[in-house]
Amino acid sequence: MHELALARSVIELVEEYATENNCSRVERVHVRLGQLSAMTRALYFCFRSASRGTCCEGATLCIEEIPLTVKCGFCDDVKQPSGRYNFRCPDCGRPTPQVVTGREMQLVSIELDRGPNDHPPNFGSDPLANQKSRNTEPGIQHVE
Repeated sequence: MHELALARSVIELVEEYATENNCSRVERVHVRLGQLSAMTRALYFCFRSASRGTCCEGATLCIEEIPLTVKCGFCDDVKQPSGRYNFRCPDCGRPTPQVVTGREMQLVSIELDRGPNDHPPNFGSDPLANQKSRNTEPGIQHVE
């Protein structure tokens, strides 16, 4: 089951980030998935069971599905085909094998829930890092 492996991979990345930031609980995980992955529903389904016993247990999974777009060499334009597996230009009908969007699999952001026993990371003497820390909402850290 590829979806379970994908869910576990996302959770491992999130756990690594949470550990680096001295946080034991994750509030929300934002992911971008291309339409061609066809895993959106399955990832929602697998995330809950894969996150049991981890810092992601109870976290909300937010998935942004990126539509399929292709570049038509004849029209010299990016188009959205009529179907997920239709690689023909919707205007001229010619083959469009160049996929522009729709294959993405990205971990976009992580929102940490800082509990009473969690401590913000020690940024050391880097004033820019300290400034970035002050500019985020209390209790929430973002990864882009």
